[in-house]
Amino acid sequence: MPDRTLRVCALYPDLMNIYADRGNLIVLERRCAWRGIGFELDASSLGEPLDGEHHDLYYIGGGQDRDQRLCAEDLLALKADALRRAAAREAIVLGVCGGYQLLGSSYTLDDERIEGVGLLDVETVRVAGPRLIGNVAIEPAGLPGAPAGAVLAGFENHGGRTTLGGAQAALGRVLRGHGNDGSSGQEGARSGNTIGTYLHGPLLPKNVWFADWLIATALGIDIAGLGALADEIESQTHQSALQAAGV
Repeated sequence: MPDRTLRVCALYPDLMNIYADRGNLIVLERRCAWRGIGFELDASSLGEPLDGEHHDLYYIGGGQDRDQRLCAEDLLALKADALRRAAAREAIVLGVCGGYQLLGSSYTLDDERIEGVGLLDVETVRVAGPRLIGNVAIEPAGLPGAPAGAVLAGFENHGGRTTLGGAQAALGRVLRGHGNDGSSGQEGARSGNTIGTYLHGPLLPKNVWFADWLIATALGIDIAGLGALADEIESQTHQSALQAAGV
């Protein structure tokens, strides 16, 4: 493989990490290292600029409502244009839970409407009903080069109900669990290489095939070109997550 480096930028890693989703970054780093792929990790938090041209993958995890408000304000004021440029050039933009909501059009909490960056045509509303909590498994759709029959498994815990615009594609179809709103059968959203999902766990340790898909797509190579790894433990972890979800 040619000498390549995966350049990653984590947005608000000090605030948007409520479910240990920093583990996703560790998985990316390890799977690159085991293949001899370089890995660079930068961070952009409150009050800090964002370079929309430099990185191959931009990542936003989940956070509490207070922290999410702060990040939403900062995102719109300082980072939205850069993140839109990154998405326009097909860099990976991945948002998990609160990060997913921030990539959408808005998040309505009580009487407050928190504006999102608008990379995904989704609206989220916090409702008075029960939180959507539990193990979840989905069948992703439209991921070019993804393994046949691939399933994503994880854990969801969100009070918001997310609805997709008419032309907005979901990340996948719910096999078990609640998904975006508990009724539509849809989970997450995807537009080009911008992806939002409610799957925690963290997501990538439970689904290393998806980590590899992100790495390959971000580097602009075929996933088969990454080369196989000895994933016995990772496969057991994935199977355990599927079983926990009842799949």
